[in-house]
Amino acid sequence: MSAFTVLIPARLSSSRLPEKALADIHGKPMVVRVAEQAAKSAAERVVVATDHADIEAACRAHGIASVMTAATHESGTTRLAEAAAKLGLPPDTVVVNVQGDEPLINPQLIDRTAALLVKNQVPMATAAHPIRDLAEFLNPNCVKVVLNAAGNALYFSRAPIPYPRDAMAASPQALPAGFSPLRHIGIYAYRAGFLQQYAGLSASPHETDESLEQLRVLWHGHPIAVEITETVPAAGVDTAEDLARVRSVFHEYA
Repeated sequence: MSAFTVLIPARLSSSRLPEKALADIHGKPMVVRVAEQAAKSAAERVVVATDHADIEAACRAHGIASVMTAATHESGTTRLAEAAAKLGLPPDTVVVNVQGDEPLINPQLIDRTAALLVKNQVPMATAAHPIRDLAEFLNPNCVKVVLNAAGNALYFSRAPIPYPRDAMAASPQALPAGFSPLRHIGIYAYRAGFLQQYAGLSASPHETDESLEQLRVLWHGHPIAVEITETVPAAGVDTAEDLARVRSVFHEYA
């Protein structure tokens, strides 16, 4: 496998769970737990990209590398672009973006997403898994992705796509047999050079409407390869209830 670097964007501000990056998970801050889990992958380097001295201090206290970035970033991707520049990563470096609220991230999924980027020779890669539940398919908090014949993303949406019109009309209580829509998993791999290019791209109207930053990439004509995993990933942390659940199952993943 080609060498790659994991960058973890972590900001202190969080509307739904204040200071969640520093939330305790069995004696260590969440951002540290994320970095330790990412370090179980084949990454040659794991670095937290943060906007706050308290997160930097927490990383330092636990031997986790970090880099300070501006507090003005509107997305994790532009934060990583600044971090990659500050770290002096060469343009062809493979960078995997692991979200700072994913302490149960599967290290093998990190490896597979990085490998897909290299194999398919695309500027960006991500992941998805099949949806089996109708409520999940209809939930706007569940981001769906539709692929083309090459396995690249056609579109990401909070709407239920693709929509099996006739089958759903005939039986609206359940997903049709054999129908496997895909739920997007929020992990990304890029070349460091493309991160810098992304930072200079204008926002797309679809990105604004859907509140999905990856649509900026498709809007400007760049392919996004999608790694399909049958395993449903452990959920991240957005709320106090999520945090309690992660704490209760953490040792099953650690």
